[in-house]
Amino acid sequence: MERNLDSLQLLVTQVLPQSDPAMVFRDLNVVALLQEFWEGKERRKAVFPSESLVVYESVPSPDPPFVCYVTLPGGSCFGNFQCCSSRAEARRDAAKVALINSLFNELPTRKITKDFIIASVQEAVTSTSGNANDADDPSTSIGAYHYMLENNIGKTMLEFQELMTVFQLLHWNGSLKALRETKCSRQEVIAYYSQYSLDERMRSHMALDWIMKEEETPGVISQELQLVLRELEESRKAGRELRFYKEKKEILSLALSHIYSDCIASSPHSDHMNFILNGYH
Repeated sequence: MERNLDSLQLLVTQVLPQSDPAMVFRDLNVVALLQEFWEGKERRKAVFPSESLVVYESVPSPDPPFVCYVTLPGGSCFGNFQCCSSRAEARRDAAKVALINSLFNELPTRKITKDFIIASVQEAVTSTSGNANDADDPSTSIGAYHYMLENNIGKTMLEFQELMTVFQLLHWNGSLKALRETKCSRQEVIAYYSQYSLDERMRSHMALDWIMKEEETPGVISQELQLVLRELEESRKAGRELRFYKEKKEILSLALSHIYSDCIASSPHSDHMNFILNGYH
């Protein structure tokens, strides 16, 4: 950990030469520092050349604690992990978490290399009690992970996470299982979805799938959304990357908004529905 902190401090001097490394994360203008960091990457055309906006989103709430999410170019999402008494404080805290993760992503250890792939696959084998031979078989989960890493050599982990989030959502949504039943190989599925990023069209398709599930099992969306909100809250407080959980929330909320669009205003349960859609603290 000490070596990582030393490397991070050195990195700060390289990417933010105007800032004091010892003070950068206590700087009240951390929002500007995060913007400066990504604008610098845009100028260097290092990654995400067509996307340059750092987007903030405050969760609607009349009272503290306030919650703010920040989405980086490429889609990675972070939130404030401290208990914040103002929206501005939540915004600064979210920016701080995002800046730290952005800087860590610049470390050599965060880039996908042959050595990185070997270590990551071994870790996956150990954590899943799998078989090392599965790494060479794309029809297995570990083999698919190995295949995806090999096809993304040179990218950083934040870039790779964008692709991984798509497949996490497809697995959660049941789409991967449906594709396997059509006899599509994992390589074909990976090759197909690797061309796409998460956008409104993909979210709408997944929301439609959940609307169909709701027709078969009434109440399933609300139950799943409550679980997702807990996951999102726990992950935010732990300072983790939030894209997967936040996308699940958006997809489920979109499905609910379609189902209840004609009755929310007049329903006696409208307050409960707004609570579900907006999240909780």
